[in-house]
Amino acid sequence: MLAQCLAALDLKPGGRYVDVTFGGGGHSARILEMLTTGHLYSFDQDADAEAEAEKLTKPQFTFVKANFRDLFAELQSLVALPVDGLLADLGVSSHQFDTPERGFSTRFDGPLDMRMDPDGPLTAADILNDYKEADLHRIFGMYGEVTNARTLAQTVGAARRGRRLETIAELKQAIQPCTPRGKENKYLAQVFQALRIEVNQEMQALQEMLLQTADVLRPGGRLVVLSYHSLEDRLVKNFIGKGKFFGNVDKDFFGNESKPFEAVNRKPEEADPDEVALNSRARSAKLRVAIRNE
Repeated sequence: MLAQCLAALDLKPGGRYVDVTFGGGGHSARILEMLTTGHLYSFDQDADAEAEAEKLTKPQFTFVKANFRDLFAELQSLVALPVDGLLADLGVSSHQFDTPERGFSTRFDGPLDMRMDPDGPLTAADILNDYKEADLHRIFGMYGEVTNARTLAQTVGAARRGRRLETIAELKQAIQPCTPRGKENKYLAQVFQALRIEVNQEMQALQEMLLQTADVLRPGGRLVVLSYHSLEDRLVKNFIGKGKFFGNVDKDFFGNESKPFEAVNRKPEEADPDEVALNSRARSAKLRVAIRNE
């Protein structure tokens, strides 16, 4: 949904923009093409992304090797506030999915890693081998929306007795007894999603980043977020609509709603069939756009 994201940013040649998820650099490269006197700041915590960013040598570009939960502090240190638009393309990059040794994809065997920051302290193997069964139950149910989360946690608990689960193949074999027949791919995707979210603290990082956008964007600035599963989209939807993640929107003394953003699209924009045919991952993509209130 590259074209839709660029249009939603309402790019100006002299504007200041942030891509908080550089990944393979596709969005950043296109944004840079549209800037003359403006500037783009792109965030990513992955060393592979940093290497890719070195190919973009324009003076209008600055790469920030950091988690987007540090958005405000990093931009403040660069004297880069406020900005005119912010883009977040959430989830795992195609490069990460397609690199077996990163452990993100069910398509390959490889280590149970799943760290977006290769220097991060926690891996999927650590979770599977060291977490209590009650915590595994919570993670599989909350982050993977796995229907038999308790049984899955117990199965993992039994499988790790006397040995450690270290590879994707070992995990698949261990949980085969509780994997629904005929729905193996979907089930494994849910399990991997749950582990990945916990490894990278994705929900917490997303909430922290979104809360900072009100202080990062100028009035009239654009917030553009592309999410890929219901947990992310729910947080983004609530934040844009209410200025908070849970509960009702705050109101002032006169009953006027007090929230930092106004939604541009009441319902999220989705990929068209042609794009889905080219990129199956786009099938679940939801694009939400908001404008910073005065």
